[in-house]
Amino acid sequence: MHHHSLPRDVAKGWFVGPWNSALPIPIGFANQGIDLPHYHEQMYEVYLVARGSSVAVVGGREIPLRAGDLLVVEPGEAHTFTTSSPDYFHFVIQTPFVPGDKVLSATTPQAEKPKEG
Repeated sequence: MHHHSLPRDVAKGWFVGPWNSALPIPIGFANQGIDLPHYHEQMYEVYLVARGSSVAVVGGREIPLRAGDLLVVEPGEAHTFTTSSPDYFHFVIQTPFVPGDKVLSATTPQAEKPKEG
């Protein structure tokens, strides 16, 4: 059994994952949308919005989010958060967990490849 309380003075972080338990997936949180465009080569990220509202940008498309919403970002999809309400809070799950799988970029790997023709 694991019990973790939310650190109130931290904008985002991780509750539990393979580094501190036998749980094979990390479970984290954020109390604001962080604007840091990136993608993952192998991992999916599942965002569960618990409170407030935010705007995510996935593959260049704005996605309005509010409490009760679920967003699944697939491997290779560049994503970030551009705005969030003062009461915003989400949980995030990464699967399958791959250490070091975060690539900072404003575009997806597919968009970076030259077009054939």
